[in-house]
Amino acid sequence: MTPSLDAKTSTLISIKQRIRGLIDIALSALEGIIPRDQEEVDIHLERARQRQHGDFACNVALVYAKAVGMKPRDLASQIVRHLPASDVVDRVEIAGPGFINFHLAKAALYGVIAQVHAAGEVYGHCDIGERRRILVEFVSSNPTGPLHVGHGRGAAYGDALVRVLRAAGFAADSEYYVNDAGRQMDILTLSVWLRYLQLRGHEVEVPDNAYQGDYLRAIANEWRRGNYGDPCPPAHDLFDGLGDAPEERLDTLIERCQQTLGEDTYQQLFTFTRDALVEDIQHDLQDFGVRYDNWFFESQLVDSAAVTRAFDVLKKNGYLYLADGAWWFRSTKFGDEKDRVVKRANGNFTYFASDIAYHLDKAERGYQTLINIWGADHHGYLARVKGAFGALGCRPEDLVVLFVQFAVLYRSGEKVSMSTRGGEFVSLRHLRQEVGNDAARFFYTLRKPEQHMDFDLDLAKSQSSDNPVYYVQYAHARVCSVFRQLVERGLADEWQQSADYALLTEDHEMDLLASLTRFPDVVEAAALAYEPHQVAYYLRELANDFHTYYNAHPFLASEPDLRDARLGLIDATRQVIANGLCLLGVSAPESM
Repeated sequence: MTPSLDAKTSTLISIKQRIRGLIDIALSALEGIIPRDQEEVDIHLERARQRQHGDFACNVALVYAKAVGMKPRDLASQIVRHLPASDVVDRVEIAGPGFINFHLAKAALYGVIAQVHAAGEVYGHCDIGERRRILVEFVSSNPTGPLHVGHGRGAAYGDALVRVLRAAGFAADSEYYVNDAGRQMDILTLSVWLRYLQLRGHEVEVPDNAYQGDYLRAIANEWRRGNYGDPCPPAHDLFDGLGDAPEERLDTLIERCQQTLGEDTYQQLFTFTRDALVEDIQHDLQDFGVRYDNWFFESQLVDSAAVTRAFDVLKKNGYLYLADGAWWFRSTKFGDEKDRVVKRANGNFTYFASDIAYHLDKAERGYQTLINIWGADHHGYLARVKGAFGALGCRPEDLVVLFVQFAVLYRSGEKVSMSTRGGEFVSLRHLRQEVGNDAARFFYTLRKPEQHMDFDLDLAKSQSSDNPVYYVQYAHARVCSVFRQLVERGLADEWQQSADYALLTEDHEMDLLASLTRFPDVVEAAALAYEPHQVAYYLRELANDFHTYYNAHPFLASEPDLRDARLGLIDATRQVIANGLCLLGVSAPESM
């Protein structure tokens, strides 16, 4: 039998976990028959797809049948005979080739209401993570411009994943990696300086392969107000003899910018530009409900000589070689298409070298699992990073890389064009202003991140059952409306939260109760699979169960005992909806 627990603690032990405990007791009783020392035993206890087949189905007999030398159904019979009595399970059946189906006792279903009420905001949480330290790095867009809608999907997914992991008992931290070193930042600084020259009345052109967008003019204007002097060379001197190749012309312009400004002033402009954009990104994400535990700057690695140290580790471990004056990492040993330069012939480290040092720094900070959330266009980067992580002496399996597909916007059935190169894109800020934070975050987390996503702006703004976030939030608001009516009718003092829930016998009530018991399992599964969209799916199903129930049965018009039982059920439903929305970073409004 399951040990007696107080109501608050028992909420952390889901019904699924309790059934697992019953199975473990039966297997222990059969220790002389069933070998328990097998590794990688794949026992599944899953929710049954059809309720007439029970609430849970387990494949334990099929898993052990071959090792025992018995038919699965015969072994299942042995296991069932040794299952202890439980107030959770009403009956157990053997089905198909040897599945064991568990039918929950009504008392277990009724008990979930009290559990939800007792646990409140932590109902659904569990400790399966055992405080394992996880670092989730996401978005990490170069500070070269405002965040766009593609970054928004990564932000919503990453933040929801951190919330789900914490709810499952993991010690999860979030981090943004700021790439503030390298050529792209020099191009950005040059782009601002050229606009500064334009503001000073000089007729200079911004190359097409430099950064575009009005946000750069705003930064240049702020720099101008800062009274940093007026380093404005004649335009013909600046652009004279640049060469023909676009990248060569750009590099020459960067050199002339650095020479004209001088080391100190150039560094001032560099830092001023970086800080302006990082601050803008921080505010944008905070307004989106995303708050990081740490902002890590690539320049920290350079300043602390961490890149050199990582280079030395790889060299010592035999994964670097010298060719054509440059040092190469043997990434082909790890499935990459070619080896990669980590230190150029001129002595400068590459971006890849910084990335290697960053991952070593993460591991040395004591994190047991590193999760990187990357855009889908970074697939080709996976083999070399995983390989380098292992070459440093770390376990490659401790580095998990998850990919997020870009989001395509549609308005009135037409695709919204975007061009990040030309600086003409839909920013995350504009999306939030148009559809709101809640719709944006829910829509972003409604699909697996690696799946293509069409974002229907009109649907996201609609107030209809077709809009998933509205449908879920409306269920929460509807419950709140019932309790406002309770107060208006002067019945609030009569409502007893500890009602007789055995009075709940309607099919709609049983369905709703069964859905409430699923929430802890959903949180656990979402955390272990890194799939917060499972929470979004669940909330849609729970909202559907509630709306169906709401439309079919009266609450306040019922006789007092039944009324109290139904109010307790829908109040528990409201709490679970609020808890689920919180995991997605979405609000739970009391009126709509």
